[in-house]
Amino acid sequence: MSDDAKVRPDRDQLTGALRRAGVAAPERARFEEVTAGTFNTVYRVVTADGRRLVLKIAPPAAVAGMSYEHDLQVTEAAFYRAAARALPVPEVVHADFGRDVLPSDWLLMTELPGENWYDSRDRIDATGRAALRERLGELVAGLHRVTGDGFGYPQDGLVADWPTAFTAMLEAVLADADRYAVDPPVSADRLRRLLAASREALVEVTTPSLVHFDLWAGNVLVDPAAARVTGVVDGERALWGDPLLDMPSLALFARVEDDADFLAGYRRAGGALDTAAATTLRRLDLYRCYLYLVMAVEAVPRGATGPEDEAFRDLVARQLRLAADRLDGGTTT
Repeated sequence: MSDDAKVRPDRDQLTGALRRAGVAAPERARFEEVTAGTFNTVYRVVTADGRRLVLKIAPPAAVAGMSYEHDLQVTEAAFYRAAARALPVPEVVHADFGRDVLPSDWLLMTELPGENWYDSRDRIDATGRAALRERLGELVAGLHRVTGDGFGYPQDGLVADWPTAFTAMLEAVLADADRYAVDPPVSADRLRRLLAASREALVEVTTPSLVHFDLWAGNVLVDPAAARVTGVVDGERALWGDPLLDMPSLALFARVEDDADFLAGYRRAGGALDTAAATTLRRLDLYRCYLYLVMAVEAVPRGATGPEDEAFRDLVARQLRLAADRLDGGTTT
């Protein structure tokens, strides 16, 4: 999404949001925009009494995005409330979907301590990284013990079984590819065939677990010096589904099967991930196809289509093809 399409409230609107949330002396608060994100508008807020908060404002409803990218602030607030028993997540101070104080949905939440893991990765040695990966595995196992009443994206409505939910999710992304004239690195017909051949593996999933779906290092906060995970953020893409759906983003452009530290922590905390089971491996590659397909298509509404984005597009396409080839038993047709 173009930066120009983000919501940019004026000072009076920002103050009004804090007043709506019950923050004392909102006119004395300080606001600092966080510019790293590509989807929402985010402000760090320091209140008059020194409290540190984060204000997150969704794009305008009219801004083009993926089919599932609607009412994401509703989903994010629900994720934090459900995940709080398992993860260090922000506390929701106020969630507002009336679009009267601000022109789109917004969340006010507590600011968590720590640094973005991706940005601080070069200051973490091998020992620290191993410890962080193990701890992250333990935390994610706890997240996956949070269960719901149906499968799918909450904002799209839940269904009774995982194959139906996942099929709808994939079809929605393929429809987005058509809408944005994206030629997927793996054809829609081939992806549908691979999905049909994977139905037996998908049927194994009978309990809807809470899945973050965007657990790359940029959404994990850490204390590099203490090798400690201090927070998990950006839960707006959460859904109820197969715990294995979290694994591709946890090992972005790699394979979680090769991450001994993460697996040790995940299994120690009760997470089930049998890398010797053919159906497990099949679901992992199917979910990689889904994630990389999302990444390939969303580049268009995000505006990431220039020459400087070419290397990233090539990397995403290569990973999508590799996953599809493994699902085809190593073939490249």
